[in-house]
Amino acid sequence: MTRVGKSASSITSDSSAKAACEIREAQPQDYARIAELAGQLSYPSSPGEIANRLDGMKHSSEHAVFVAQLGGEIAGWLGVYVCRMVEADARAEISGLVVDERFRSQGVGRQLLARAEQWGREKGCRGIGLRSNVIRDRAHAFYERQGYQHFKTQKSFRKDL
Repeated sequence: MTRVGKSASSITSDSSAKAACEIREAQPQDYARIAELAGQLSYPSSPGEIANRLDGMKHSSEHAVFVAQLGGEIAGWLGVYVCRMVEADARAEISGLVVDERFRSQGVGRQLLARAEQWGREKGCRGIGLRSNVIRDRAHAFYERQGYQHFKTQKSFRKDL
């Protein structure tokens, strides 16, 4: 069972990867780096906030956070969860993906996506989805190269509680 904060089997890239990295579950020592990388996507977070959020997920088998470690440094991270709905079958949903600006276009994001897809299959999901801000054209092209298809445009609404 995959859980946030527990060790997971690592996967490395296939022969087409530009940079082989270890993909593993996030550990407490990664939280500062995860926070730093979240800031690169305009989601400023402190290590304490990251710790609190991941603490809320660590006992759930339906959430995981993976990091890509390259040369001893965390080059990126990905969050994924099982999305359950009344109107559709369960699917894996990527909640966040960021690769450090210095490591982009080196296969790190592709390896993180591959791990999330593997995790989703392990959870019995037959599909995987994600949301990406309309201004992130480079990310959209990346996802399409990985076989993801744009199928819907919608507005997102929120309310503070």
